[in-house]
Amino acid sequence: EKVQALERQVRSLEKKLKRSHADRRLLETNNVRTESLLKRVIEELKESKQALEDRRQALENILTELRATQTKLVESEKMSALGVLMAGIAHEINNPVSFIYGNLQHAKEYTQDLFKLIETYQREYPNPPETIQHMIKDIELDFLEEDYCQLLQSMDVGAERIYEIVGALRNFSRLDESDYKEADLHEGLDSTLRILGHRLKPNPHHNGITLVKDYDDLPQVNCYPGKLNQVFMNILSNAIDALEAAMGIGSWGKDGAAAVSLQDPKITISTAIEYQRIMIRIGDNGPGIPAEIIPKLFDPFFTTKPVGKGTGLGLSISYQIVVEQHHGQLLCEADETGTVFTIVLPI
Repeated sequence: EKVQALERQVRSLEKKLKRSHADRRLLETNNVRTESLLKRVIEELKESKQALEDRRQALENILTELRATQTKLVESEKMSALGVLMAGIAHEINNPVSFIYGNLQHAKEYTQDLFKLIETYQREYPNPPETIQHMIKDIELDFLEEDYCQLLQSMDVGAERIYEIVGALRNFSRLDESDYKEADLHEGLDSTLRILGHRLKPNPHHNGITLVKDYDDLPQVNCYPGKLNQVFMNILSNAIDALEAAMGIGSWGKDGAAAVSLQDPKITISTAIEYQRIMIRIGDNGPGIPAEIIPKLFDPFFTTKPVGKGTGLGLSISYQIVVEQHHGQLLCEADETGTVFTIVLPI
C-alpha cells in the first residue's frame, strides 16, 4: 500500500511537471507573440511619425511657397504701379521743362540784343534827356544788366537740374529695360540717390546727412537694372530711416524706441571687386540692429517699424532679387556703431 501510494504521488508529480512544462511553453509562445506585436506596433508608430513629419514638412514648404508668391505678387504690382507712375510723372514734367529750357536760349539771345541796342544808344547819344537819365538811375541799369544775365543762367541751371531728376526717374523705373542686360551699377546708385536727395539735405529737423561715396572701377554687369535699383532704394531708405530715428526724428529707433540724438549722421557707399565678385556696401552710423533681429531681417512681412511705417517686404524682396534672380548674396553686419548691408554680385 505504501508503494502504491508513492506511485500515485509520483504520477501526480509527473502530471504537474508536464502541466508546468506546457504552461512554460505557452508562456514562452505568448511572450514571443507579445514581443512581435510590440515590434510591429513600434514600427507602425515610427512609420506614422515619419508620415506626419513628411506631411508637416510638405505643409511648411507650401506655406513658404505661398508667402514667396504673395511677396512676388506684391512686388510685381508695386513695381508696375511705381514704374507707370514715375514714367507718367517724368513725361508730364519733361514737356513743360523742354518748353522752358528751349525758350531760355531765345531769351538769352533777345536779352543780349536789347542790351547791345542800349549800349549803341549810349554811344551815339552820350547825353540823353534828364528823364532818361533819371530812369537809368532808378532802375540801376548796370546792375540790372549784370543781374538779369545771372538770373537767366540760374534758370538754365534749374532746368538742367530738373532734366537730371527726370532722367533719374526714368533710369530708376527702367520700364524699357526689364530684360537681363549689361548695366552700369554706379549709374543706378546715383539715380537712386538723386531721387532720395531731398531726404539727405538739411531741413528744419536736422542739418543734413553726409554722403560718402567710394566707387571703384566696375565693369558693366549683366543684371536686371530696374530690380537692382529697387534693392538700392530699399536699403538706402532704411538707412535714412535709421539715421532719422537716431536723430530723434520719427517714432522708432533701436529696439523700437527713439534713440539718442545723433550729431553727425552719415551714409557710406563703396564698390569694389573682390575674388571676381562685385561688392556694394551701403552703411550708416545709426543705432545698429540687435543681434537677435538680424536672422529675421529677410523674412517676408517682418518689420520693427510702427504700423503704417513699413510693410516688412523691402528687405525680403531685395533678398529674392539679389540671391534668387542674380545668384548673389545679401549680407548684414551691425553693432552699436552702425549697420552695413553688402550686396555681392557675380561678374
